[in-house]
Amino acid sequence: MRRLLLSNDDGVHAPGLRALHDALVRHARLRVVAPDRDKSGASNSLTLSRPLALSALDNGFYSVDGTPADCVYLGVNGVWDEKPDLVISGINHGGNLGDDVLYSGTVAAAMEGRNLGMAAIAMSLVGARHFDTAGRVAASLVGAADQLSLPPRSLLNVNVPDLPWDEIQGFRVTRLGYRGPAARPLEVRDPRGRVRYWIAAVGENADDGPDTDFAAVEAGFVSITPLQTDLTRHAALDDVQGWLDALT
Repeated sequence: MRRLLLSNDDGVHAPGLRALHDALVRHARLRVVAPDRDKSGASNSLTLSRPLALSALDNGFYSVDGTPADCVYLGVNGVWDEKPDLVISGINHGGNLGDDVLYSGTVAAAMEGRNLGMAAIAMSLVGARHFDTAGRVAASLVGAADQLSLPPRSLLNVNVPDLPWDEIQGFRVTRLGYRGPAARPLEVRDPRGRVRYWIAAVGENADDGPDTDFAAVEAGFVSITPLQTDLTRHAALDDVQGWLDALT
């Protein structure tokens, strides 16, 4: 039976992680390793300044006092002899669309799996109600994972509309859209009168064309975007070389 490692960034007690587990437990052998608290926005950070605690919970899950990437690193290279065949991160409470993938701990957990040589999927629900729908999507994808061939250092970013299963319009392969700049931080004061700042909400959509993840979800489709870990802007290499040549 296929071996899956499940993780997330919302924390080990998040309903989306439980929904993902319950949707997949009949289809695979599961190991669940997730942060002991909400680590949304942690991106690909690793904890290098101290050792990590791995704790077994009563429900069979494991919690880590670290980041999503820490969890996957330990889940793949940690105390277990068997490595997983596939890493699935989620189900995130809220979408990871467009530029969100740069900050998302959900995507980072999947990316850490990919960096460690595992096939990987990041699962997000664009809302907070229909985790059962996202669970069914995850089960469908896992069931067909053996037939998927991706280039090296690639993963799938999946965003599911927050709809009942029978209202999902289908699946679309998409590219990432992108957002405009975020708003200014929100200034608040703590009980001692000291100024603090909340990071503001994301910016408005700047590119949500018909082939983007934004457009697919808005139309009721599950968005599936293949991502790569190579951030090189290959089309700009000649321009940068020309710029350097002009300086000498």
